[in-house]
Amino acid sequence: MPTRMTKILILYFSRHGSTADMANLIARGVESVTGAEAVLRTVPDVSALCEKTAETIPAHGAIYATLDDLKTCDGLALGSPTHFGNMAAPLKYFIDQTTPLWLSGALTGKPASVFTASGSMHGGHESTLLSMMLPLLHQGMLIVGLPYTEQALRDTTTGGTPYGASHLAMDHAGLSEHEKVLCRALGARLANTAQRLKVSA
Repeated sequence: MPTRMTKILILYFSRHGSTADMANLIARGVESVTGAEAVLRTVPDVSALCEKTAETIPAHGAIYATLDDLKTCDGLALGSPTHFGNMAAPLKYFIDQTTPLWLSGALTGKPASVFTASGSMHGGHESTLLSMMLPLLHQGMLIVGLPYTEQALRDTTTGGTPYGASHLAMDHAGLSEHEKVLCRALGARLANTAQRLKVSA
């Protein structure tokens, strides 16, 4: 009987495309690991004026996440642009709806990583990554970061932290080569960790 693929959910919000680019690179890193599958999902924007319902299927990009996507994944990569040193409201809004998963312990013991993009060098990369870890820790997830054995983390002059992948999106430039390497490395590290945890469970 064939072994089920290790499913890594890459859940993100992206307003201008940088976080989506990172998500796709992390997916490539996940799928560089034999037996691992990347599942890309996003969340709808929220209205500043009133409650509204988004279309069921977005016009472009990844489809919207459901709680079932979280429940059935073997690992999670959570990504957001940096908004004043914190995650974007649409992603936080979705996370705030995960109480049923917290009550059931559905995410307990699963590995998770975080990633972000910011428009300025000191725009809060690390505080955003740390803020995204907090609900994951409450869910009982195991945080997977980037060790300094990744040479690109030592060499980067743009994004990249031990807390997770980051991108300096200044002047709307694309990801640097070091940032790309670190996104792929984070995806592979997360997938490998998820596989090891499945074997030991």
